[in-house]
This record gives sequence, structure tokens and C-alpha cells, in this order.
Amino acid sequence: MAPSLSLLLICLLALYTPVTSKKECGRPSLGDGMDLEGLQRVYSPGDAVLLSCKRGYTPTSGSRTIICTASGQWTKSRLKCSTKSCSFPETLDHGDMELVDIVYQSTINYTCHEGYILQGASTIECLYDGQWSDPPPKCTPVICGLPPIPKYGKIVYDTKFTGNMTVFGFGGTYECLPPLVLIGNERGSCSANGDWTEPPECKMVTCSAPTDINNGFMTIHDKREYGFKETVRYGCNVDYVLDGPVEIECLKTGDWSIKPACRAPCEVGITRGRILYNERTFWIKDFKPNKILHAEVISVYCMNKEKKCGYAVSTQCIDGKLKIPECFEGVFFFLLAIFSLKKITTLPLSLNDVWVFSFLEPSDTLDDNSLPAEIAQC
Repeated sequence: MAPSLSLLLICLLALYTPVTSKKECGRPSLGDGMDLEGLQRVYSPGDAVLLSCKRGYTPTSGSRTIICTASGQWTKSRLKCSTKSCSFPETLDHGDMELVDIVYQSTINYTCHEGYILQGASTIECLYDGQWSDPPPKCTPVICGLPPIPKYGKIVYDTKFTGNMTVFGFGGTYECLPPLVLIGNERGSCSANGDWTEPPECKMVTCSAPTDINNGFMTIHDKREYGFKETVRYGCNVDYVLDGPVEIECLKTGDWSIKPACRAPCEVGITRGRILYNERTFWIKDFKPNKILHAEVISVYCMNKEKKCGYAVSTQCIDGKLKIPECFEGVFFFLLAIFSLKKITTLPLSLNDVWVFSFLEPSDTLDDNSLPAEIAQC
């Protein structure tokens, strides 16, 4: 066969021979925490790649190898990479820590309470190897020197200690040498700024001679100056009631505590009616002496014209003044007498309820059975 004919046959064969094309694989996509060595971007069919976990991640399951197939796709990887965790940190005494998680790259922020100083890193991070970047810090108390001692005074510490340094919160109680008085803070302590609280002073305190009270008396008659915390007692004259403390005290300011007052009795200012006093009934004209003590209560009976019945209305003696209810004053024939304040000397009586049964209306007959106290009650 001629050479030219052979060459023609070879070319025709080449044209009709089927060509099988193979696709290449690109760089594989990686799951969370996975890594691939090298920078190669294109892989041929049959190429195998070994996957690994990044720093801070741990392989938990599955094969690490994937293969580029003829279709240009990688075989499926079953490798799983989980984030490494650090141990949970201990709590910080006298401080706070702020954290969200303890996995790789998580951080913890530390702060100390007032009066304490942070010793160590204020922020630590969970590293790729499951260890914290720094050991947990500590909060140490602020240091103070010894407290200032007032002249003629001393301090009694809460607990024994040695040396010339104290720490935040350590304290004691100040005392003055008698008869001096402590003016200011009774307690002292090492504060958050490194200084002790302001110390008190020791001073001599006296109160001037106490004064009398109206309608009353003092139990002593020694008109002299009194020292701190010395006391004086008061009492009241006959029928007057002591309102306030029986005893007053000389204060550290040089003043006396609030004095009491003697409150006056009241006259029951009616001319006709019945009284219930100490669970006994008698006419007002037989109620002698005609007076009730301060703070005692009386009730007068008023008339309900429509229902033809009586009802009680209370009123109270307040320091010599006893207001008769208007309903009582408006329905009776006789005018109420204006009572006067009397000053009599006796010991104060205990408080009692006094019920005063009232008068007639102007149109009524002066009959005991017509009194609001004697008819049916509302």
C-alpha cells in the first residue's frame, strides 16, 4: 500500500475513535475547624488528600482522607472537628468574673470588689491546647497603716494582730478616758482608699441646770451642771397628766433631751345629764369634782328626731379643752356652761372612759324618761 494511503487511513481512524475526557477537582471545601495542608488549587482524578483539624479543634470521628473522582467531585468526608474546651475556672474571692463560654478563644474578664486590688491578668483566654493563657488572678485587700488615736482616747480592735499594717475592713471601737465624752465616729476601720476613717474627739461635756416645767416639778432640787448621760426625772401636779418622757438625759451635744409637759384636766361643761364613769352612772350635778383628765374620752348622747332615738358621740379632753359635739349643743333647752380650767395639785389619775347622757330638746318636757340616754338607742 502506498504510504500516502496508509497515512490517510490513520487519520480517518483517529477521527472516529471516541475520546474519554476526565474532569479535574478544585480545592475541597472544608467543614468547621478543618484544615488542608499545602496551597494546591487543582487536583487530578485519583488524587487523595488528607484532612486535619485546625489548632483549637479535636478530631472526633470519621476518615480523614478524601479522593478526587473522574467527575470532578470529592468523595464525602466523615471527619468531625469539635472545639477544644478549657477547664472551668475557680470562683474569685472578693471579686467577679464575666464569661460566656469556656471553649477555644473564649475569654474571662475579672474585677475585684471595693477595697480589693486585682493581682494578675484582668482577662484570660482559652488557648488551642485547652489551657488558659494565664492563671486566675486574685483579689487582695487594700493595705492601711495604724489608725489615728484621739487625745485622751484609745481604740479596742475587733481582733488581735501584729505589726504596723492593717487591711481593708479591719476595725475597732474608740473609747475615751472618763469623764470625757466621745464626739464623732464610735467605730473606725481601714477604708477602700487606704486610709482609716475619721477618728472621733474626746471632750468634756456638761449640760446647764435643768429648768422646771409648767404645772409640774423635778424630783431633784440640785440646781447644778450635769455631766454626759446624767438624768433628771419630772412629775406633774394634781390632775395634770405627764405628756412625754418621765426622764431627760444630758446629751453629748451639751443639750438636754426633750422635756415632757403637764397637760391640764377638762371640766365637763354641761348642766344637766347623766354620766357613766368607771362603769357607774350618776347625774352630772353629782359628778364632783367636775373634771376629766387629759386624753380621757367622754361621749354625749344626741337625739335623732326622725327615729326618736339617742346615739352616742365621743369627744376627748385635750390639755384643758373639751369640745362638746354640735349635735348635743343644738338640741337641748339649756345652754351649756362654759367650763374653766382649774389648776389643782394631786397625783395624775389613770385614763377612764366617761359617758355623758345629754339634755332635752326645747319642745320636750323636763322628764328623765325624755333624755336621749333613757330612750331607745339608734
